[in-house]
Amino acid sequence: MATTTTKRKPVFVKVDQLKPGTNGHTLTVKVVSSKPVKTVSNRGGRSSVLTARPSRIAECLVGDETGTIIFTARNEQVDLMNAGATLTLRNAKIDMFKGSMRLAVDRWGRIEATEPANFEVKEDNNLSLVEYELVNVVEE
Repeated sequence: MATTTTKRKPVFVKVDQLKPGTNGHTLTVKVVSSKPVKTVSNRGGRSSVLTARPSRIAECLVGDETGTIIFTARNEQVDLMNAGATLTLRNAKIDMFKGSMRLAVDRWGRIEATEPANFEVKEDNNLSLVEYELVNVVEE
């Protein structure tokens, strides 16, 4: 008996639906701005094949018609983050940084340039400006 695996069609979400600690998001966003964060070279002076090349990191404001969020682009991802570009982020996740949400795509995800989107980015709803507090729930 042969089992066939069918690919699940991705469910696209909007920026305002993103919540802390979630992952597996697929969304189409426009890049509003991108600014490089300092390049990190290998720490401690150890030479290894993995850390021989410095990592490039950029913080990019991306969004759709529902809001914006800061996307942390790493290495080759930085090259795609041009202001005005429309991108599809696949398997994106929410990282928390100093109490606020950051969108990221790690090695399990993908960023693809796509056709220019016909929406205006809603810049007055920046989800990364919302501060979250970690609350420990103690159950008795």
